[in-house]
Amino acid sequence: PTITGFLHLGGLRTALYNYIFAKKHQGTFILRVEDTDQNRVVPGAAEGIEDMLDWAGIPPDESPGRGGPAGPYVQSQRLELYGRAGEVLLASGAAYRCFCSPQRLQLLRKDALRSQQTPRYDNRCRHLTPAEVAQKLSQGLDCVIRFRLEKGVEPFQDLVYGWNKHEVAEVEGDPVILKGDGFPTYHLANVVDDHYMGITHVLRGTEWLASTSKHLLLYKAFGWEPPQFGHLPLLLNKDGGKLSKRQGDIFLERFARDGFLPEALLDIVTNCGSGFTEKQMGRTLEELISQFEVGRITTHSALLDLEALPEFNRIHLTRHIENQGLRQKLIKELQGLVELVYGDQQVDPDVLENDYVERVLLLRKGHISLLKNLVSSDYSYLWVRPSVSRQQLQTISAEVDEIGKLVLGLMTRQAAALTVEELNKDLRSLQKQTRATKYSSMMQLLRLVLSGRQHGPSVAEMMVTLGAEEVCGRIRRALSS
Repeated sequence: PTITGFLHLGGLRTALYNYIFAKKHQGTFILRVEDTDQNRVVPGAAEGIEDMLDWAGIPPDESPGRGGPAGPYVQSQRLELYGRAGEVLLASGAAYRCFCSPQRLQLLRKDALRSQQTPRYDNRCRHLTPAEVAQKLSQGLDCVIRFRLEKGVEPFQDLVYGWNKHEVAEVEGDPVILKGDGFPTYHLANVVDDHYMGITHVLRGTEWLASTSKHLLLYKAFGWEPPQFGHLPLLLNKDGGKLSKRQGDIFLERFARDGFLPEALLDIVTNCGSGFTEKQMGRTLEELISQFEVGRITTHSALLDLEALPEFNRIHLTRHIENQGLRQKLIKELQGLVELVYGDQQVDPDVLENDYVERVLLLRKGHISLLKNLVSSDYSYLWVRPSVSRQQLQTISAEVDEIGKLVLGLMTRQAAALTVEELNKDLRSLQKQTRATKYSSMMQLLRLVLSGRQHGPSVAEMMVTLGAEEVCGRIRRALSS
């Protein structure tokens, strides 16, 4: 990736397909950072990308942070290599020095646009004689190095798009491969790096498909064997529009901050695309690797429906809660969230006990999409004991004491085996033992006693989650207030 910004869903998908392909074939997944356009480099972006790949569970085998046998993995640290490569191409005549000023290039561009043509360099300096080049160099004129594009490119077989070729020499001018400051452009840097790093396969976005013929001409000029290329179709919004980076809502940091699990993101970006033997929600990374076949990737754009992400997350969160090791991590996270959200209120130390938090997780499994749902206002009753007066309760029903005693008796009898279904039946039976309180009023009264709120989960769900002892304590406190 370039480090002009932080890792977003499109970049994650490209990295993921490369990771899956490497692991499927017992290969090595390499992260190489492109920072040759120094004006656009965002400080911290390189470290951020690597951190997010680690967070997503697809860490590179070799990278700027990890190192490796083919380093350095940052292109600005490989300038000497590109300089030597440029000299090789100059010596063979495959490249030449261009002395055209930025002003001349700008005029060419304006003329082309005015004529409604695609701007392209007119290859003027291609025809300079060695003597003319030497003279200009002796005058100290600034120059870049351009690669000679030749007509008659050979077709190549793309892993996704099949046989392809683009007659680049007919539609564009000779490209700059080394800039005046010694930095390469993407075209030279990626070819040189892929060769010296022993890259065998490149999976990249389809926007690079048209440039591949150009890159293959460079490989040919060096006499090198190129890697195999596979171009991934675009990742688009569900309406077919481009994923927008402007709102910042497709960057991985945002999803991590909002509490989404990395497994859910990997699942949704592969589920909307292709390359796998079957399509279902809830696939693990191991399942994705085992199901992947590069030949199954289609050329259709992948339409990403982010509105479905909470459902993907719910499935993976349920799996985490069911796994004892992962559940312990969630317990710690939830304890931290409770302290963060309710720390300034009367949180009883009992509600931060591991056993209680674990019971809450197990009972709400499958009902929540994000862990932070459990600290929303609907679930505040789990963490903060309500302060409810008898007077408030009597406005709902005059039979406050009778209802209280009936429920206390029920909880004492049922403490060992509380289930939502059984409690719902028992509560309906209890209501029939009151003189004049309707079932809805009794539920309203109990909801207020247990949560201090008029909305939220059902009374039976609250009772099961709180447990018999806590329910009885809250009823007795309300009756004695």
